[in-house]
Amino acid sequence: VQLQAFGGGFVRAGASLTLPCVASVRTFSSVGMGWFRQDPGKEREFVGGISGNGVTIMYADSAKGRFTISRDNAKNTVYLQMNSLKPEDTAVYYCAAGRTPAVPRSVPDYWGQGTLVTVSS
Repeated sequence: VQLQAFGGGFVRAGASLTLPCVASVRTFSSVGMGWFRQDPGKEREFVGGISGNGVTIMYADSAKGRFTISRDNAKNTVYLQMNSLKPEDTAVYYCAAGRTPAVPRSVPDYWGQGTLVTVSS
């Protein structure tokens, strides 16, 4: 499975940004997808994830109410929509996939290359 995330950039606090991640996998609906982020000097943290069929969606407390994860299985793409961005959201955002349809919350099997999001105050 190869994953490629896009859409990072420099935005001001309060702005919105959507990150797509495209997966190269035969049956996209068979893999759960997750989003993680890592700020320099900190550990990589779970942001949220979605099951293969899109029914189960999980969010970290920091993302609840502001971030929305969705997927389009016909396009092999998962999205992370981020609203009301804060400077503390600044990080490299990674999409990840598991080997099963469950949400890969802890230790995903596959990682994308990451895309940098910088939020200025």
